[in-house]
Amino acid sequence: MNQLYYGDNLDVLRESIATESVDLIYLDPPFNSKRDYNLLFKSPKGQASEAQIEAFEDTWHWNEQAEREFDELLHQANTDVSQMMKALRDFLGQNDMMAYLTMMANRLLEIHRVLKPTGSVYLHCDPTASHYLKVVLDGVFGKERFLNEIVWKRTSAHSSAKRYGPVHDILFYYSKSETRTWNQQYASYASEYLETTFNNRDADGRQWKSTDLTGDGVRRGESGKPWREIDVTTKNRHWAVPHDAIPGMDLSNQDVITRLDTLDESGYIHWPTKKSGVPRLKQYADEMPGLAMQSVWTDIPPIGAQSAERMGYPTQKPLALLERIIQASSNEGDVVLDPFCGCGTAVDAVQKLKRKWIGIDITHLAISLIEKRLKDRYGAKCKFEVHGTPKDIEAARDLARRDKYQFRWWAVSLVEAQPFQGKKKGADTGIDGVKYFHDADKEGARKIIVSVKGGGHVGPTMVKDLIATIARDGAEIGLFVTLSEPTKAMTAEAAAAGFYESATGKKYPRLQILTIEGLLSGRERAEHPDQLPDLNFKKAKAEQSSKQEELL
Repeated sequence: MNQLYYGDNLDVLRESIATESVDLIYLDPPFNSKRDYNLLFKSPKGQASEAQIEAFEDTWHWNEQAEREFDELLHQANTDVSQMMKALRDFLGQNDMMAYLTMMANRLLEIHRVLKPTGSVYLHCDPTASHYLKVVLDGVFGKERFLNEIVWKRTSAHSSAKRYGPVHDILFYYSKSETRTWNQQYASYASEYLETTFNNRDADGRQWKSTDLTGDGVRRGESGKPWREIDVTTKNRHWAVPHDAIPGMDLSNQDVITRLDTLDESGYIHWPTKKSGVPRLKQYADEMPGLAMQSVWTDIPPIGAQSAERMGYPTQKPLALLERIIQASSNEGDVVLDPFCGCGTAVDAVQKLKRKWIGIDITHLAISLIEKRLKDRYGAKCKFEVHGTPKDIEAARDLARRDKYQFRWWAVSLVEAQPFQGKKKGADTGIDGVKYFHDADKEGARKIIVSVKGGGHVGPTMVKDLIATIARDGAEIGLFVTLSEPTKAMTAEAAAAGFYESATGKKYPRLQILTIEGLLSGRERAEHPDQLPDLNFKKAKAEQSSKQEELL
């Protein structure tokens, strides 16, 4: 089954991914790695955006963790990598770039381990660190395994003072061995190319170009015989007719002279006006697959502001980009890994193209968003297991002890709310999440605020504080999500807050105490009027077909 992991990808790779078990790896690691997730959330009309989340801390500083990972590099089996990383440290010193390359080197070594001998890796980066990453990749995979530096034009123009506008990203393409999965990809012909190359037309308007039907040198076998009284050996040539000269017809069981007859009978021979001329093969533009893909990709635009696939993630890549990579370097049923899966574009593309996938991300926020994206896109057809997110109360307590912010974001996701402010500096507002709903016959969106408590002690004062926050913030309902069981005094205080009465006449508790254990088991849920359409998350467009769409 498909697998989605929460955690540090280095730990997940080492502990959970088997050696030589993956067919293709795509990774888009951050460098300036603070990621702003607030655009992934919707704010109903008239409501200010409140989900200012720094969900991915900037990991890349030279600190104790970087020193520890650098020491691991010096003592692992690949001595080329050890020597290379020592040389880079001598050159760069102990700074953010060196910390980043150290982190990446350890992960790339694990990526090399889990990749099958027939597998490939695509590393997506920008010019900030691409030149250094190329050196690291050469050390890990061997410089002879380098296949391409692909330039993807990610935007049409970029204003930049006193330098050329930076408009491209880099993808490094490596294989693990000489034998690799490869399915040639094609780009559609540009109109100018069609007019200049396929510059002949039949009476019905079909465009074609003529190509040679002969090869260099004289041969004495079938390919050296005259055809239609034309002897090409006098020109030091021989007949050279490919078996696939007629698209969809295999001519490999025919000798060369018979092939020529078949071509002529089928209208694929162009006869020159001069008697001395040699006939040529007609190749029709509408029967050609297109231009074989080159290493500069200008045909896949970035995601537009109004695009249906736009999730709002700042570094989100187009599905078409990932589809091209997946189609080229894997087959249906293969396993594809994205160890920095972010908002899940790679796993989305893999699911669409009927491969199996493994995704890893270091934030619970990303994991919950990917879960929602896949459910919106594929519904029950997309089956996957989620690892690393709490499944029981003990795991929830463990997460709360280890990382209070990740615990809060995870707990907020249990009630399908947006996280609020995250690690934003300043006074604690008492709000950890925000949720909106529609009420029948009432204008505008109504607000619910969420307060999460992961500590060991909770009491009625906290409930009173949330009641005050509801009034101050103009909310209709408050959700008090707690890891501990509420006391009788808390339950009484919540009941005293009264009810929100819907336009339908139904009443909902204004303050609802929900336990983590109850939410996990399904015994408890937030109560409020239905929210249709969804006011809280951008909804991914449902996938109608598994067939790849045209890239142009």
